Amino acid sequence: MKIEIRHAEPEDADALQAIHADEALYANTLQLPMPSKTLWRKRLADIPENMYMLVAEIEDEVVGSLGLQTMTSKRQRHVASFGVSVKTAAQGKGVGRALINAALDLADNWLDIRRIEITTYTDNTGAIGLYESLGFVIEGEMVDYAYRNGEYVNAYQMARIRKVKNG
Repeated sequence: MKIEIRHAEPEDADALQAIHADEALYANTLQLPMPSKTLWRKRLADIPENMYMLVAEIEDEVVGSLGLQTMTSKRQRHVASFGVSVKTAAQGKGVGRALINAALDLADNWLDIRRIEITTYTDNTGAIGLYESLGFVIEGEMVDYAYRNGEYVNAYQMARIRKVKNG
């Protein structure tokens, strides 16, 4: 099984809407249930200059996405944050790792990003393990961070700091 990573295109909107309509997936994001195709078409038609949208494909099917957003403040241009989503049926197959590795390569080798941040719910143990395996560390816990399924849930702030190469 080969995972292809590429930049998102406007024609990916319907596939991304379908992925994010899955309750098992959106419960681990800040997305609301029942995302519209119009919303996803608008997102992909008007991607901000400081946002890089990647998608993962297996056999020409979009199975995941990652948005990498760089900060625009002059004092934080070295910082980016990301969110990643993988279709439930494709989870555990290396899709998330492939997306994050592609984003790390973009950030490290092309955008000169030193600090990359991710926020994840404290009960999302699979994601936490993946992030830790890629060098992210938990920097703190945010209490009552989001409202999900009728209750407040906590989240971890995680980050990876790129080591500066000696030169």
